[in-house]
Amino acid sequence: MNKNYGILFAEGTIGTDNTIHTKGVEHPWIFSLFGGGYGIMAVRVNEDGSLDQESTGKVLFWTTKDFINFCFQGLLDLKGNTDVKKICCKCDTLENQYIIEWEAADGGIYYNRMICDDLRWNVSKPVSITEFEFEKNNVCMEQSLAEYPEGAIIGNSAELDITLHRQVKREKKEYLFPLMKGYGDPVIFQWNGKYYFTATNDNKNAIGLYVKEAEDLNTLFSEDVESHLILGVDEENEFIQTFWAPEFHIIGGNIYILFAVSGKKWGPQCHMMKLKKDGNILDAQDWERPAKVQKKNGEWLSTDGITLDMTYLEAGGDSYVVWSYRQNIGTPLDTGSMLYIAKADIVRPWKLASDPVLLSRPLLGWENVDGTINNEGPFAYVTDDKVYLTYSGGASDSYTYAVGLLTARTGSDLLDISVWSKRSTPVLSFYSLEGVYGPGHSSFFKDHEGNLMIAFHGETGMGRLPRCIGIGRVHFGNNGEPLL
Repeated sequence: MNKNYGILFAEGTIGTDNTIHTKGVEHPWIFSLFGGGYGIMAVRVNEDGSLDQESTGKVLFWTTKDFINFCFQGLLDLKGNTDVKKICCKCDTLENQYIIEWEAADGGIYYNRMICDDLRWNVSKPVSITEFEFEKNNVCMEQSLAEYPEGAIIGNSAELDITLHRQVKREKKEYLFPLMKGYGDPVIFQWNGKYYFTATNDNKNAIGLYVKEAEDLNTLFSEDVESHLILGVDEENEFIQTFWAPEFHIIGGNIYILFAVSGKKWGPQCHMMKLKKDGNILDAQDWERPAKVQKKNGEWLSTDGITLDMTYLEAGGDSYVVWSYRQNIGTPLDTGSMLYIAKADIVRPWKLASDPVLLSRPLLGWENVDGTINNEGPFAYVTDDKVYLTYSGGASDSYTYAVGLLTARTGSDLLDISVWSKRSTPVLSFYSLEGVYGPGHSSFFKDHEGNLMIAFHGETGMGRLPRCIGIGRVHFGNNGEPLL
């Protein structure tokens, strides 16, 4: 399953010094449970495979009904409890019929790349739509469509009085990877009928925030389109290095760029820069001086660590910011980067409207690989029902980089951590897209046709190669979740 990428990861533990002790698993054992469902046990080990002293005599224990959603039951103490089968099963291993049952169920579909050339709609009443033209005794397709997974929601929800089951051709609207080299953390912003592109610029002698403008997506990435410097090095104001992860957002009717920047001493901190009224996005003179983000009490967002990758979202009538915070980076006391969330004031968005709340730490094995310990690059897509917050873990310049997903109900209080659900596996990894290694730090935007799109950076091989920009179409499965 999942092309041999993981589907279930052990969580690391947090030491008394607030550092994460990364864990892995060995000797997994899958079995059927009395009463239905399956159990999974495994020995917990340290990241390097050595004995985990914290769990001696115990095994990790999960239960699942579908191999998609797992319920962690804790560390099961085997001391004095040798008859494990009392709680488990009538067999020592998962027999072939269970494997077959799994592959035929949702689990087999869920983890594999979603490509299907059949389109099926079961419908109840006639509605006029533009995608198809119908004849009395025949169904003919006038517009070629992209490949959709079975059960996907396509465009607007429409109900028809027929069942459509025909092969469809792929629409020739592909954006081949890589679109640009030497850039990471991409964001595409649509405004007044044009697209604007900004990203972290990895190229030498190109320090600052740059923006490109074009009327269509393909042109946007052309070398002929000029990159406009809207914020350069400013020693007087301590804008000198790490012009990282710029994002366009409309907050309170105004356009802002959220980004991180450092002074002479390395240490990126979150800033916001507002476009003046009726200003030109490409003109540096039309942007106000960047403001460093403050806490509710007026203190800086951080005085003992780094802050970066701030994003903005609106849900349920409230406004929020989410960002990454890290202490003691590069030292034995490195906490790893953590996601925090707070309410935002749309009048003064650079000043938090609530205290910060810890949203997520990189405890899962795929989030902390080779000491990277990352939860960073959050970006949200909000529907009437759900808040989908993607984020990235692993090494941002390596094939291990991947995109995770946090979800919550749109009308809930997003500062209440209990309303959030964290996917145990990445939704985008080096197995997800052909020829793209380490896809991550994603963002969402809509094209001129209203299609939801994703932008991300990745690499063209397994080595630490230049980061490159890619974009793709987002679909939604029949469970309502985005397919990236």
